[in-house]
Amino acid sequence: MTHDDIEIIGKNVKDMYGTFMGKVVGTITDIDGSIQTVGIDCGSQGLQQIQYEQLVVQGEIVIFIPKWRLDSQRLIREKQLTLRRLKALIDIVSENDDMKADAEIIHEKYKSKLTSLDETESEIKAILETRLTELDEQMKSAKMLSFDAKVQYKSNEISESTFETVKSCTTEVIEHVTHETAEIANVKRRIADLESEMHEVTNPSTQIQESTATSLETTEQQIVQTILPEAPTQPIETHSEPIAAEAQFTPRYSTESEVTFAFPEPPKQVTPVTSKDDKDNDWLARMEAQ
Repeated sequence: MTHDDIEIIGKNVKDMYGTFMGKVVGTITDIDGSIQTVGIDCGSQGLQQIQYEQLVVQGEIVIFIPKWRLDSQRLIREKQLTLRRLKALIDIVSENDDMKADAEIIHEKYKSKLTSLDETESEIKAILETRLTELDEQMKSAKMLSFDAKVQYKSNEISESTFETVKSCTTEVIEHVTHETAEIANVKRRIADLESEMHEVTNPSTQIQESTATSLETTEQQIVQTILPEAPTQPIETHSEPIAAEAQFTPRYSTESEVTFAFPEPPKQVTPVTSKDDKDNDWLARMEAQ
């Protein structure tokens, strides 16, 4: 047996809230001698094997820690560390733009880690809801026992001392249930706070490439704007006058051009026709005489 075996075997086991659970009767060890599980005699519930990591030795008492609490603490610790690293990554990129390419590779690693933690978180949330249902049933049972004992005492079925004993025991159970319920609510609140923090951290970190693309688009828009010609300062006055002039001038120009080219005047200077006219007149006179 190892030194741990000697310290834990034979000791009473209580939960975190002081409720007696049973007594350690033995351990199961690995090939290297480390303890894997601890056998606890829980009375009517029989012999139960509990993971050694769920037990803490405090003097002559062994404290049992619920598995949901260990899993929740592990989840919160890993998620906090991952978010701190993401914040550090964002700070590095903001200080040096040349580190964006390297930051993307590391960011994918942390993003994958957050995805796996989200799956674990969903499982833990389901366990917490199941445990809350169990605690609610225990609360109802404890209150029912206390109230029924009061009825029996008032009807003279049990003595006052017996009633006080029942009342003390049920009050202790109610306190334990209340403390565990409050602790579960606290864990759920811390997980919710981490979810909000994760959204605040991951949104800027996932936009490392988007910020670069946005800056490139802004630069391209600025280049296009510098290439485009400037608009005229007085577009209405400049264009209205020529349009009115053309409207008045076009009909006159088209009319004169049609008259000028469609009806040309005959030339004033031609070849002398005096001899030709005389011959034509003599010819007409002879024709009339005949």
